[in-house]
Amino acid sequence: MEVIKFTLKGRTAFFKKHEVNTYFYFTYGNIHKVALLGMLGAIYGYGGYNQQKKETKKIKGDPYPEFYDKLKHLKTGIIPARYIFDKKVQSFNNSVGYASKEQGGNLIVKEQWLENPEWDIYLLLDNKEAQEVANCLLFNQFKFIPYLGKNEHFADITNVQLFKGVMAMRDPKSLNSLFRKDEFSFDMVDGWGMESSCFKYEEKLPIALEEKTNRYELESFVFTDRSLTQKKESLVYQIEGKNIAFF
Repeated sequence: MEVIKFTLKGRTAFFKKHEVNTYFYFTYGNIHKVALLGMLGAIYGYGGYNQQKKETKKIKGDPYPEFYDKLKHLKTGIIPARYIFDKKVQSFNNSVGYASKEQGGNLIVKEQWLENPEWDIYLLLDNKEAQEVANCLLFNQFKFIPYLGKNEHFADITNVQLFKGVMAMRDPKSLNSLFRKDEFSFDMVDGWGMESSCFKYEEKLPIALEEKTNRYELESFVFTDRSLTQKKESLVYQIEGKNIAFF
């Protein structure tokens, strides 16, 4: 099996939690699969949410934006560079549209941004669409500028590598990447079920788009150095000595 890897980073990132839409907008703590597919779709030139609203094929019953329709079957692996990324609140003015109804005709918006995020991203090259995206990455041929959640958060893509002959693992005892919580359990080490000097990040992250409304479907993801036991079938590959769960 072939896998392509690249490093994805930026000065800031904002992956909006859609259930919050008042004066303060929160971000997910890591890039999630839907946002990653959107960025890869921009690299290849697929349409996004704005194009979905304009295209007549939406009327014919196509429920998804083009990038998601084409890339939803991609298998991705994500390794954060740090256990947790710093977050800071940014305030800025919005004086257009509905903001004109605010006192003084100006709406003050506050957003929570990730500071200096960085990930190693892995794509399993098991279909035509994955191969096409991989070629764009390998030859640095991007149709649109990639960004991290919003277009003011520019993405930096470096260290693109292609790995061949990668073999799947069975029953890994630890993982170096984000993984679905329901696929693994934590080994009991002491009376509290904890190991010494361990870390654990857990968050519900978007994994897919709901067909009728395009709202996020969420699943619990974990990033940890604790020992694990596999509970159900999972797609795990070892690359450069790291155990990576794909989803």
